[in-house]
Amino acid sequence: MSASRLRSLGIDPATGKETYAVTRPGGYLDALADAHALTSAAALLAVVGAVLDADNASDAELAAFVPSLHMALGECVGVIAEGTVTSGSTPPSRTARP
Repeated sequence: MSASRLRSLGIDPATGKETYAVTRPGGYLDALADAHALTSAAALLAVVGAVLDADNASDAELAAFVPSLHMALGECVGVIAEGTVTSGSTPPSRTARP
């Protein structure tokens, strides 16, 4: 069984602070955190895509997105990995050949 982990559930509208919870894999809060991670990644993808399409951002402006992109990618990979572990299947080997 996978260990519980601290996950973001979004911004609390009453306080404006980010809300975190220790989630149990497959639990309600874990599903809520997964939905938040995927929604946030989709919004970030749209913003970064628009900036890249405009084709006039400086290297410094583009570099400002790197930490957010790294965090979003990490969360999405965590969602995918957790889904693989809880479904009982194992990911294909990178060295396996058909």
